[in-house]
Amino acid sequence: MEKAVKNKVAKAVVPAIDVMFQALSEFGAKVVPPKKILKMLPELFDHPDQNVRASSKGLTLELCRWIGKEPVKSILFEKMRDTMKKELEAELANVSGIAKPTRKIRSEQEKELEEEAVPETTGASTSEVAVPDAPMEIDEYDLVDPVDILTPLEKSGFWDGVKATKWSERRDAVAELTKLASTKKIAPGDFNEVSRTLKKLVTDVNLAVAVEATQAIGNLAKGLRTHFSGNSRNLLPVLLEKLKEKKPTMSEALTQTLEAMHKSGCIALLDVIEDVRVAVKNKVPLVRSLTLNWVAFCIETSNKATVLKLHKEYVPICMECLNDSTPDVRDSSFSVLTAIAKMVGMKPLERSLEKLDDVRKKKLSDMIGSATDTVLSSGTVPTSSSGAATSAREVTDSSTMRRSAASMLSGKKPIHAAAPAKKSGPAKSTAKKTDGGPQSKASAAPEIEDVEPSEMSLEEIEERLNSVVKTETISQLKSTVWKERLEAIGMLKQDVENLTELDKSAELLVRLLCAVPGWNEKNVQVQQQVIEVITYIASTVKKFPKRCVVLCLLGISERVADIKTRAPAMKCLTAFCEAVGPGFVFERLYKIMKEHKNPKVLSEGILWMVSAVEDFGTSNLKLKDIIDFCKDTGLQSSAAATRNSTIKLIGMLHKFVGPDIKGFLSDVKPALLSALDAEYEKNPFEGAAAPPKRTVRALDTASSTSAASSDGLPREDISSKITPALLKNLGSPDWKLRLESIEAVNKIVEEAHKRIQPTGTVDLFTALRGRLNDSNKNLVMATLSSIGVLASAMGPSVEKSSKGILADVLKCIGDNKKHMRECTLTALDSWVAATQLDKMVPYIAVALGDQKSGSEGRKDLFDWLSKHVSKMSDPAEALPLLKPSASSLMDKSSEVRKAAETFMNEVLKICGQAAV
Repeated sequence: MEKAVKNKVAKAVVPAIDVMFQALSEFGAKVVPPKKILKMLPELFDHPDQNVRASSKGLTLELCRWIGKEPVKSILFEKMRDTMKKELEAELANVSGIAKPTRKIRSEQEKELEEEAVPETTGASTSEVAVPDAPMEIDEYDLVDPVDILTPLEKSGFWDGVKATKWSERRDAVAELTKLASTKKIAPGDFNEVSRTLKKLVTDVNLAVAVEATQAIGNLAKGLRTHFSGNSRNLLPVLLEKLKEKKPTMSEALTQTLEAMHKSGCIALLDVIEDVRVAVKNKVPLVRSLTLNWVAFCIETSNKATVLKLHKEYVPICMECLNDSTPDVRDSSFSVLTAIAKMVGMKPLERSLEKLDDVRKKKLSDMIGSATDTVLSSGTVPTSSSGAATSAREVTDSSTMRRSAASMLSGKKPIHAAAPAKKSGPAKSTAKKTDGGPQSKASAAPEIEDVEPSEMSLEEIEERLNSVVKTETISQLKSTVWKERLEAIGMLKQDVENLTELDKSAELLVRLLCAVPGWNEKNVQVQQQVIEVITYIASTVKKFPKRCVVLCLLGISERVADIKTRAPAMKCLTAFCEAVGPGFVFERLYKIMKEHKNPKVLSEGILWMVSAVEDFGTSNLKLKDIIDFCKDTGLQSSAAATRNSTIKLIGMLHKFVGPDIKGFLSDVKPALLSALDAEYEKNPFEGAAAPPKRTVRALDTASSTSAASSDGLPREDISSKITPALLKNLGSPDWKLRLESIEAVNKIVEEAHKRIQPTGTVDLFTALRGRLNDSNKNLVMATLSSIGVLASAMGPSVEKSSKGILADVLKCIGDNKKHMRECTLTALDSWVAATQLDKMVPYIAVALGDQKSGSEGRKDLFDWLSKHVSKMSDPAEALPLLKPSASSLMDKSSEVRKAAETFMNEVLKICGQAAV
């Protein structure tokens, strides 16, 4: 079609437009992509032939039926002549209603046949009511092409303007960025420096400059969306802090920008919990209240699944803010709680509400009630089935009658269009309720398991277990005589083991045991039997609900502290890990163990964690959380038993993670560090050679994928610390300034626990490469040391970020000073540990053949190779080194000849004589 509409003969263009029109009107925008049609239309509006222009107008009106008027207007009207705009505006007045496809492609027809084959369910009565289908929700962002704004920004003199001393010049420079960023879709690029500049300008002393910078951030967030997420995270604390500004222009700009950052997907509330916590503790009440207002907006515009994940973090923050001395802050906190309740119901708030006084309880209940009433009154639009059927018939009749796009302009009947996207929510939800076909199931979001157990009375549990557990057994479990309880739990154990469909009753059985005899049972034998029954259920069922784990964890952790019940309780915790994954169990145990009054719960719980890490490995654990728990709770404990248990746990982590864990514990007391070093020796790093002894039955695929794709320990993004000033100082004429910059790089890596991401390091390696040719030899050695530190901290990703810096490092091996050569070899040791020798072979082969490397340098390099070549994953990769090695056998220096011969012997050992 794209070729056909560009035909020079008008008679060939009109039929092509009619074909597109017919396809769109019959199959809809899901099958015929609107984006391609929108690209073709601007050229057709200016076509010399009147019939082509008329057909293009008709096709535009048909698009409005499917994707709404506003997206079409905003994309096309700026490319039209004024006369064409007026004509289309007049025609658009007739566009109303909802468009529906009248034909289906074969795959949809097959789905429809499958739906008809499925027997009708009990909900047939509701499906009999005809409900109009919701219009297809099309994001305008997906309909436009991205625009590059970095190139014109560079040419506009932006960088000089933002550094100007006059405020008006700074404002004009930022205004140019705001204008460029106002495009609907911005092409992704490196906006790190732009965001760093805007971060400074938001705090500019001149209000006009600060407002303009804030608006520019909002436009960038709208145009880049998720591509601006990293920069948004860095900018958020500054924007929240700036909310203290009382001027309406600044306050409005900040509100709009913060809302845009969330709506565009740049910021998720789950990722900015710490920033919000800091903001709500700000000494300025306005910052606290406006931050909470923004949180309320974010929750209101999020989906239920997201709110279910984050409410546990934000409800405690709001409860604390309800005690604020400022009324505005308290009101804003109430708004957040109302928004949460509106999204996920009252269940998450029930425990927190118990701590409130009656006045606040009533106010919150009233706010939640009024919000629910508002939703109910405004959310549903009454529609009669006959009216819906009539409109559907009109659409069907009109679409079958029309055969050409131009006929859209002369029709007297109103043209039915897609409703605006904002108003489509209720219709969409109604359609979902009535549509029971497989298509709706496929489009539904994956169900998120609710891990918080709801309240259930003992009577209800007994009633639902009536067919599974005998009434006499439950009565005996309630008995005050321990022998009767012991007999009852034994009978229950037999009943459970004989159940064929245990999965259906698993949660109810666990709830029963938590209620009677319950976790306050004093008799040890009964306790042991209860734990054994729960262990059996957890290890037998196909899917053990996480709610059951939450119900049992407090009681089981207390049983772990008791020497009489410790063994079965630990076994039960291990069964939980096999059922739901150690990550979930550990996460829940941290809080229980921190807050429990019995120190044995903490010390013995950590000892169980040692065995769990040994059994399951670290692939399913959040290592940062467990390290923080060890540092902040375990090692800080006043009880020696707890500290010793924590040291054992860290030692076990070292077995799987390796020496990199030491970087996260560098600020621990010296006495503890020496104890940790001794534990590391008992648990040497094994890595892949230490496979887990146990596996998780129902591991979440997303978590397992993320665990497999990373090396466990977190890496820090240091791109914000690699400033232009630092890079500039690395090339400064003053050698002292250059040395300070190299030391600053080492300090940045040290502060990141020697674990960094490759983001933003390309420019740093380029600057360091220049220092390898420094006239000051001490600086060259410092640079080599810094490169080695960076390689160790980055791991395998250093190869891509360094852009061949290894070739310049190897040139330093030719220096006649022994100390310089030693520094070079140390850097190579770090590099080979990060990337493996296989990747270094091409660079080393060049260095061995280069006469500038000198006899001493080549000799040292051969000696170094002889130590490392046996560790190569693929010995065949060493073969390219044979040619320079053979040449070195005829070298003038006897030491070089001897070193080359030793190396070749090593290659012969690993590759074999035939390969060599």
